[in-house]
Amino acid sequence: MPANRPFLLGLTGGIGCGKSEAAAWLKGLGAAHIDADAISRALTAPGGEALGEIRRRFGEGVFRPDGALDRAAMGEKVFRDAAARRTLEAILHPRVRRRMAEEIEAAAQRGARVAVLDVPLLFETGMDALCGETWAVSAGEKAQLSRVMARGLTESQARARIASQMSREERNARATRVINTDRPVEETRAELTALYQQLLARLG
Repeated sequence: MPANRPFLLGLTGGIGCGKSEAAAWLKGLGAAHIDADAISRALTAPGGEALGEIRRRFGEGVFRPDGALDRAAMGEKVFRDAAARRTLEAILHPRVRRRMAEEIEAAAQRGARVAVLDVPLLFETGMDALCGETWAVSAGEKAQLSRVMARGLTESQARARIASQMSREERNARATRVINTDRPVEETRAELTALYQQLLARLG
């Protein structure tokens, strides 16, 4: 890793809490953005590195006739079966971590001062240990449920996805900063801007 490694800022939050919006805003402020979800999607896209092992462990039932991963079928399986979820995580997480390490090195080569590690399961995977600070975006249960259902999920499906993650209370207790998104987006952006500028000032 180059000596000018960027400061690693862990960004996390439950599904539907506004993490992607926060990450995009921080990227606009100049941070390098390293997106665990995007890496995971690439690993499971057609031709993706993880597909062979997923097929071996889960069978053809989670694949479409054209050979692509059936994300809806996989989602139903892993969000309702903790053992299946752990199996999928064991396939994906080491690969995601390796790709993230490569992207951190690339950010260092570009001279980035801050790299945002955008990781939904930041604490669950232990990736918070890599970070100088961790920020959690947080929304109340009603807002979170509404946002997840707006993606086309039933209430039961939305609740299963929320329940599969660390509780809001534990996540917020472990984070360095908690950023509330139960308010106009302009207010959240203003807070993110202020926090980011303070971080840059501390880094000198």
